[in-house]
Amino acid sequence: MARSSSGFVAGLTAAAIAVVGFLAYQASAHVPDTLGKPQVKKSPSATASKPPQDKKNPAPLPAGSGAGERVVYSTGDDRVWLVGTGNKVRRTFTVMPGTVDPVPGTYAVTSRDPAGTGSDGRTVEHIVRFALIDGVVFGFSAAVDGSTPKPDASKKLGGIRESRADGTAMWEFATGGQKVVVVK
Repeated sequence: MARSSSGFVAGLTAAAIAVVGFLAYQASAHVPDTLGKPQVKKSPSATASKPPQDKKNPAPLPAGSGAGERVVYSTGDDRVWLVGTGNKVRRTFTVMPGTVDPVPGTYAVTSRDPAGTGSDGRTVEHIVRFALIDGVVFGFSAAVDGSTPKPDASKKLGGIRESRADGTAMWEFATGGQKVVVVK
């Protein structure tokens, strides 16, 4: 009898962990992808101030952004590069960030959804998530209506909004496990 009770408790614990994981996933699907540049207090794992790196020529692939196929996201330039084999840039485009930035480093695409709802209530598509840091989900998406209203500055929001065309390119390029390199 004691053995079946411990199995029952283990099962309940596993179910509870699964429910918490599911709720975290659902919350991440509703991360606002409406992005502006409001200032948020700096935390150890996220930054809000963004001095531009090179306004005269922002398109070159940043040095030190790794090698191989990857997505490169510059928090300083609010720009993304989709880099294919041979270190060839397939596409580069500007984005509208959330209220906080991910810490520079190498990540991988963790989940994707074809559609969802941003925290601003707008329908978004081509959601590509790559990090969860201190409860903030970081990912790329595009509003179906093309909107990019400023996010709620009182919240820590990691959604990175892109145009619909750029969102489609990201969706096609950044499949599960694709490397995402974040640079300043």
